[in-house]
Amino acid sequence: MSDIVYLNGKYLGREDAKISPDDRGFLFADGVYEVAKYYYGKPFRFDDHINRLQRSLSEIGIEYADISGLFSVFKKLIEANKMVDKHAGVYLQISRGTYKRVHHFPEDIQATVYAYAFVLPSFTEKLENGIKVITNEDIRWHRCDIKSVSLLPNTMLFNKAVEHNAGECILIRDGLVTEATHSSVFGVKDGIVYTHPLSNLILPGITRKVILEICSTHGIEVQERAITEKELYELDEIIIAGTGSEVTPAIQVNDRYIGNNKPGKITRFIQEKFFELT
Repeated sequence: MSDIVYLNGKYLGREDAKISPDDRGFLFADGVYEVAKYYYGKPFRFDDHINRLQRSLSEIGIEYADISGLFSVFKKLIEANKMVDKHAGVYLQISRGTYKRVHHFPEDIQATVYAYAFVLPSFTEKLENGIKVITNEDIRWHRCDIKSVSLLPNTMLFNKAVEHNAGECILIRDGLVTEATHSSVFGVKDGIVYTHPLSNLILPGITRKVILEICSTHGIEVQERAITEKELYELDEIIIAGTGSEVTPAIQVNDRYIGNNKPGKITRFIQEKFFELT
């Protein structure tokens, strides 16, 4: 039996889902996306994901009126694909739609809406033992706050991490840590948590927001300022955070170990409180 997907108001088998080659998502990467996680059939921070989706759509001028209907779409995909008893994700992509190839935004065009569910387990070994990361120049565009489907730079950079047997690639722009290819980055030094402030250079991560709330609730000092590349190697702890990454410790950057080469106590505390919420 084929996976059940959602395309433009219909639920159908994946092999029956057809999108025009003239879709602007295909021709121009003219679209945005979201990935929401479900823990045993229950969505985590769904409203935050939808609010971010609305902002991304607004920033690039795509009109999509049925935002309120997405909750039921996601729920049906989880149920139809028998993932209620699993950790699962739902991927949603909205492109501007199908039109002849022109370089401006055409008017009177209907958005293409595609979504599917997939198994998204917690990566227990990485959460417990930590991962190696590498660094690279941040070669992406200057609107990283938009969750755009234009992810070629991200995939190129993450592929470098894979080639180096690493779990992520931390990005450096003008000597400062921004984020990673598909995760937020936190550093811990002397009990203080550091992360890049919200700007056009980073995505407003949902897990990032949750971690900041945990720190605020439990009296952990946070400074929203960019870590320098030099400071990165001097940190006591590094956290890679995201919908898929959850709260993953990074214990090695390139060829240098962080702290005592194992997840630190603040990382462990944030992990504990995070999974209490999920």
